[in-house]
Amino acid sequence: MEKVAVIGAGSWGTALALVLADNGHDVRLWGRRPEQIEEINTIHTNEKYLPGVVLPEEIVGYHRLKEAVEGVRTVLLVAPTKAMRDVLRDLVPLLDEPVTLIHASKGIEPETYKRVSEIIEEEVPAEKRRSIVVLSGPSHAEEVSLRQPTTVTVSSSVIEEAEFVQDLFINQNFRVYTNPDIVGVELGGALKNIIALGAGMSDGLGYGDNAKAALITRGLAEIARLGTKMGANPLTFSGLTGIGDLIVTCTSVHSRNWRAGNMLGKGEALDDVLKKMGMVVEGVRTTKAAYQLAKQEQVEMPITSVLHDVLFDGKDAKEAVDELMKRSRTHEVEDVSSLISEGLAE
Repeated sequence: MEKVAVIGAGSWGTALALVLADNGHDVRLWGRRPEQIEEINTIHTNEKYLPGVVLPEEIVGYHRLKEAVEGVRTVLLVAPTKAMRDVLRDLVPLLDEPVTLIHASKGIEPETYKRVSEIIEEEVPAEKRRSIVVLSGPSHAEEVSLRQPTTVTVSSSVIEEAEFVQDLFINQNFRVYTNPDIVGVELGGALKNIIALGAGMSDGLGYGDNAKAALITRGLAEIARLGTKMGANPLTFSGLTGIGDLIVTCTSVHSRNWRAGNMLGKGEALDDVLKKMGMVVEGVRTTKAAYQLAKQEQVEMPITSVLHDVLFDGKDAKEAVDELMKRSRTHEVEDVSSLISEGLAE
């Protein structure tokens, strides 16, 4: 049995805490609101985030971070990307010994364009951490909390640490794979939220399956384009944290990003959408970060670019679709033109 502190008592943090509790671990779930923690400890529910789900009594809630992390060797971070630095700065002074830091957050920091593992490296001194492990994949919290079959990937530069986390979580309902490609796993999980906004927008505009299929496949192409430029293994994007996460986030009403995009496609203003959602929509901030990253890396990301214009520059969603459809003709596969040239030269 492992003692694990789960930092973040939203829907995803609570669902992962449930998996850990099912596996017999000592789970300490930290949240900021005392009334939420009281609900978790007395009624064993977290109704705001996972309505109707009864939590195992083995999950104990804490609203004092010091108490939650006392004596733990493993910390699971499930905070929004924008809050990650602040959470880590609160956490570091409380760590008595090096811990395995697992993060399950899918985003890019807008101000720095850094992935979450890079933020952790900057904020947590090497002597306070054994390793950094990423957990990502196609996994709606609502389904995980109902113990429906789910598969995810864990990634670390240290294979033994990835396997340690794999063993922490894996059970008959929650299958866990390992992948050493941290860059690809993190970027796949973060960038798919942008495409999910677009998928929701497409549905909100009344377009059909053809449009959504095009959006998903061409969205995957630009995710892989940026990812490989930044050092990812292109094969990662054909796996769970690439196409897998993209499919589930672009096609499900559970997806916050899809729901936000759907409201935008129906003509609602971004500020109104975010107020109605009442929860973090990572894709909005990630769009801004990815737009700048694409410029910095000189990578073409047309879907991300027009979504950025819709979100932040007031472009009409229908005009954005028209702009994408009227782009100059090109090959579908990235390197076809160079292959043709090489073939003719031979």
